[in-house]
Amino acid sequence: MNEQELDHLCDMAKELAEIENYGAAFALRKTAAEQGHAEAQYSLGFYYQNGRAGVQSDEEAVKWWKKAAEQGYAEAQYQLWECYEEGMGEDELNEDVAFNWLWKAAEQGYAVAQYRLGECYDEGEYVEQNQSIAFYWYGKAAEQGYAVAQYKLGECNECGIYFSRDYESAVKWYMKAAKQGYMYAQLALGVCYYNGRGVTQSYEEAVKWYRRAVEQGNIDAHYYLGVCYDNGQGVPQSYKEAVKWYKKAAEFNNAGAQLALGVCYYNGRGVTQSYEEAAKWYQKAAEQGNAGAQNNLGVCYYNGRGITQSYEEAAKWYQKAAEQGNAGAQSNLGVCYYNGQGVDQSYEEAVKWYKKAAEFNNAGAQLALGVCYYNGRGVTQSYEEAAKWYQKAAEQGYAGAQCNLGYCYYKGQGVAQSYEEAVKWFKKAAEQGYAGAQCNLGYCYYKGQGVEQSQEEAYNWFKKAKEQGYQSYLLNSPVYSLCKFIHDIKIDDQ
Repeated sequence: MNEQELDHLCDMAKELAEIENYGAAFALRKTAAEQGHAEAQYSLGFYYQNGRAGVQSDEEAVKWWKKAAEQGYAEAQYQLWECYEEGMGEDELNEDVAFNWLWKAAEQGYAVAQYRLGECYDEGEYVEQNQSIAFYWYGKAAEQGYAVAQYKLGECNECGIYFSRDYESAVKWYMKAAKQGYMYAQLALGVCYYNGRGVTQSYEEAVKWYRRAVEQGNIDAHYYLGVCYDNGQGVPQSYKEAVKWYKKAAEFNNAGAQLALGVCYYNGRGVTQSYEEAAKWYQKAAEQGNAGAQNNLGVCYYNGRGITQSYEEAAKWYQKAAEQGNAGAQSNLGVCYYNGQGVDQSYEEAVKWYKKAAEFNNAGAQLALGVCYYNGRGVTQSYEEAAKWYQKAAEQGYAGAQCNLGYCYYKGQGVAQSYEEAVKWFKKAAEQGYAGAQCNLGYCYYKGQGVEQSQEEAYNWFKKAKEQGYQSYLLNSPVYSLCKFIHDIKIDDQ
């Protein structure tokens, strides 16, 4: 038979296979294969591998793929490589022979082989690692439109693998793969739009690409879509919709979604409030190593919310998260060491963890570290260091630090004495409802320190602190009584 006739047999075999008449299709394929038709030989190998014609034989499959490969049929050459990786054809193949077939297929321009060859050089698998050669083969495959390779190039550009970060190039390759329907590229493209990396920031575009990935079943995309609904980014804000998407991802073990779902249950957003459900989802994410969930689970144990109270369990989970660099957990672990809760009491250990968190700009840790320096606990006593850390936390709006910084200015401890600065910081904290600062501000008004003297203003601030149950000698002293008396007289005069 001539080549045209053999091609016709193959076409007939394809039509028979489509109506699941595999026996007749096999017979036609075998006839063409025995006449040396490479495509028929390649296809015949799969009939033997899958046993579709009633005869399963890996040995026969490899034999026919080899015949096609020797004729330069690239798909068959790559298939021999696949056989080696799957442990088929051990009599015919070894590592060197199989890798040689992979190379031949790649050189012929078979994109799948080019990508796989890139992976080998990327990971140092079967060959010495060489990222320049890896990138070359990824590029070859990508240029042919192979979506997986295009996504890989996007990832390389975004993460700065092989060269400096290039978000614009990352977006270019993600877009090419995403338009082919590659769901991982669609998700990555959505993230780029969400963060404005390599493209003009657009929550609407982010949502569009997340949805496309969701439609193909990408679990992570469900989580990201939930985040958009949670925050009202690119879609109308809806905690219920957020929970719906978080649940879908959480049920497939997405740790970020499990953490987010736990937060929804903890705060009663989009669901009936339940510490028990919150702790359950935190636990699932924490066991996967999610640092945020480990910290939140520690908080549940610390306060006995949704779970039996245990400082030991709290400290255990704080430790796990803290070692991953979670600043909140580092601060919380510092508290445990400071108070000896679940761990042996140690101011030195407390300071160690407070410092780690404070350097990550955790305001609570900065305040706590300031307190340690102020009192000389776990560190050499230093009002200067105390004021420095109070200042950092105060500038973040942390009321307790604002009050303490105000006190440093009032007393001239670690900073130049200034009633005006003291009042400024007391007022910032007082306006946030911090009772200690309200009381201190009241005293400044009473004495006329840093502000114009006013017993009326003094009483107003004393009263705010007292209504919160704040305990201070000032609120049970003649000072308070005098201010109240003057206030009451003014009311009577009116």
